[in-house]
Amino acid sequence: MDIPELFTRGEPVFSFEFFLPKITDDIPSFLDGVRELKRLSPSFVTLTYGAGGSARDKTIETAGRIKREVGLETACHMTCITHTKAEMSENLSRLTSEGIRHIVALRGDQPKDQAVPPPGERDFGYARDLVAFIKSAGGFRMAVAGYPETHPEAVSPDDDLRNLVEKVKAGGDWVITQLFFDNQAYFRFVEKARAAGVRVPIVPGIMPVTGYAQLKRFTAMCGASIPPALNAELEKVSADPEAVIRLGVDYAARQCRELLEGGAPGIHFYTLNKTRSTSEILSKLRKAS
Repeated sequence: MDIPELFTRGEPVFSFEFFLPKITDDIPSFLDGVRELKRLSPSFVTLTYGAGGSARDKTIETAGRIKREVGLETACHMTCITHTKAEMSENLSRLTSEGIRHIVALRGDQPKDQAVPPPGERDFGYARDLVAFIKSAGGFRMAVAGYPETHPEAVSPDDDLRNLVEKVKAGGDWVITQLFFDNQAYFRFVEKARAAGVRVPIVPGIMPVTGYAQLKRFTAMCGASIPPALNAELEKVSADPEAVIRLGVDYAARQCRELLEGGAPGIHFYTLNKTRSTSEILSKLRKAS
């Protein structure tokens, strides 16, 4: 399967993101959860990379198992902030041996327990450097990240957009956005990206709300905003976990429907390794179609 070709078929492309369990013993139950979500027929899935590449061997092995044992096309996240070119070449060789030819190419977050040299002193200063390196290796298709509300470390929205343009020029085949809750942020972002020359698919990343405190942590880390109306609704039910989940499902389903009607090529779900919310949202979308 060639993932970028999926976006040329005129049908919404649904994909799921999973994060790698921190404990190796949890991987069997994690794979069971992936099998559970397979029944929803995602077009492909992605698997996140340990911070700073701390779990690179386990990430690559598990991505291979998802593709081989579960039977889902898998794009493996690959971050470069702590890696040398030699290490990255080894990663690419291992991905090839696992049958993985799709990568989500990212700079990666600063590791909490490791000092990292400034960009000019690293083999890969920025994500665009990783994209260019993988492109030169050949044999891979790549997703890159986009930020509807601007990357937290960007100097300005215009500078952030220039970074996206450079990543696509370097070899990005499609864009997956950071999570957001205001669809107008996505539509404005797409409009500006198209005006800047980005022609590849720009897929909105959606995270169903499953916990109010968790939502606050995530949005604080990634710079996403919570619309006042949604925040007010969540505050009312924050003490009732079940009510928060129901509200999150309903909000995400409305959000996804509006995005697809507005021309989004698909939806990338940040599942948080949970099956319920994603399952219910997709059920609502497919019943409405």
